[in-house]
Amino acid sequence: MGDSYAVLIQASIQQTNRPIVQQTNSPPMRVLLQRVSSASVTVDEKITGRIGPGLLILLGIEEADTIEDVEWLCGKISRLRIFGDDEGLMNRSVTDVDGGLLVVSQFTLYGSTKKGNRPSFIRSAKPPVAIPLYEKFVKTLAFVAAREVATGVFGADMKVALVNDGPVTIWMDSRNRE
Repeated sequence: MGDSYAVLIQASIQQTNRPIVQQTNSPPMRVLLQRVSSASVTVDEKITGRIGPGLLILLGIEEADTIEDVEWLCGKISRLRIFGDDEGLMNRSVTDVDGGLLVVSQFTLYGSTKKGNRPSFIRSAKPPVAIPLYEKFVKTLAFVAAREVATGVFGADMKVALVNDGPVTIWMDSRNRE
């Protein structure tokens, strides 16, 4: 991007009197949320995490992710109104309905299929970066949502079972705050 990108930002400021949203080279922390009737994770034929109605959270971590990304996502997830109220409208959060939370690390959320037929996962954070952020995500979510968070096992070959409710599936990223 370099100098040409800086020129583009300056041109935008001069034309509109406000900067365009600055993009970064690094991708955001990624989350795929699924509202579920139930979900579980099995590792080596042993269930490591199980919930009833609630949210299955597939979490992808990239090298440039920070604690700020963790905090924003955990706050947003705990307040996101995607559960039905008495009239069937999505007006309740997972905390409002006392729902369960199951977090599964998912490096494949950074899979790139741009080149060739075998996905590249080079953008996924390596364990020395990813594990502390994953653990911080789980602890922060438990604190913010005021409930226990079930998990898979980081880096393990996991079998994830779920009954998607709705279906309601939402993609979130921490850079665009959406």
